[in-house]
Amino acid sequence: MQPLLQTVGITKCYPSGATIIRAVSDVSLLVRHGEFVAIRGRSGSGKSTLMNLVGLLERPDSGEYFLQGQAVAKLSEEKRAAIRRQAIGFIFQLPVLLPRATALENIELPLIYAGVARSQRRRRAKDALDSVGLAERGHHWPSQLSGGEQQRVVIARAIVNDPALILADEPTGSLDSRTSDEILSLFEDLHRSGRTIIMVTHATNVADRAQRQIALHDGQILKDEATSPQGALAEFPE
Repeated sequence: MQPLLQTVGITKCYPSGATIIRAVSDVSLLVRHGEFVAIRGRSGSGKSTLMNLVGLLERPDSGEYFLQGQAVAKLSEEKRAAIRRQAIGFIFQLPVLLPRATALENIELPLIYAGVARSQRRRRAKDALDSVGLAERGHHWPSQLSGGEQQRVVIARAIVNDPALILADEPTGSLDSRTSDEILSLFEDLHRSGRTIIMVTHATNVADRAQRQIALHDGQILKDEATSPQGALAEFPE
């Protein structure tokens, strides 16, 4: 089976005054269907830039990117946007929800963009909300939900369209330790159900919950190894 995604020597640079910063430098990465991967590194290591490249939010300056066997780096913005809607679910550090929409209505948004009929949208949104343990909170406004519950709604929205890939950027960064553990347990459940997840984090204890860890430093991959029960990659740079 072909990998879900593969990058070959992708590089992304940004100007900074008179210098050029190589945020991602010659990165080759392969992720198979059903993997749970943590990309770990300190602030400025390039991990968020790499996630933006994988999520088709930015284009590499050089190199190739294949998603589900398709070369996507040079596609038009319209085609890249269509792929994002269909194949990728995004989860960010701060839960971004429409304040005047209920939890269910927020979850329905990707289905609206996909042109799914209203009755089917509502059923799928309820199923997604139930899968994150909030079946009874569908008609609540975001302001009536805790931070952890809001993040669960975001996760439900990310999976409602059954994407091939879930991208999570510091998904527990704004949560307390108990709520963070609950969210990470939910990611583990999604992984066990067959979901492919790439999670960006700077925290050792968060990365250790993934199946595989990639250490990023100065835009380059230092290590790419399976996680052991004892946290095999505890020596990653912070």
